[in-house]
Amino acid sequence: MAAIPDGTRRGHGGLSGASLFAGAVMMLSGPLSILMGASGIAGDNLFAASQYAYRFDLTAWGWIHIVAGLALVVAGLGVVSNRSWGRGAGAVAAGVSLITQFMFVPYYPLWAIPVMTLDLLVIFALTRFHAGSHSGW
Repeated sequence: MAAIPDGTRRGHGGLSGASLFAGAVMMLSGPLSILMGASGIAGDNLFAASQYAYRFDLTAWGWIHIVAGLALVVAGLGVVSNRSWGRGAGAVAAGVSLITQFMFVPYYPLWAIPVMTLDLLVIFALTRFHAGSHSGW
């Protein structure tokens, strides 16, 4: 394999390693969020919080997680298939997921905090400047 002198080595299908990481994390985090939402809708007693400013019933949280999870899966597929809309949609979906996980911390902090960290890494990976890209997206 020939060396690329300027350090802009690309991975799978012209994707950078960071974009591939972001897409893979979104396609993993999305289904897990959907499963968490299904658990909330089913009325599971896994989640509980005392007085909290963003208190919704479990059915509302379930639907919020399902919608955020579907957005993550679709955006992740867009990123790994190198679609023009994928990086922007991925950054927005990860941002929405970050906000919903922040609001969900009192319900299940051992889940929400690691997912928030992954969402931040995804946002960083998708929004950083690529020297080889003319459009920035």
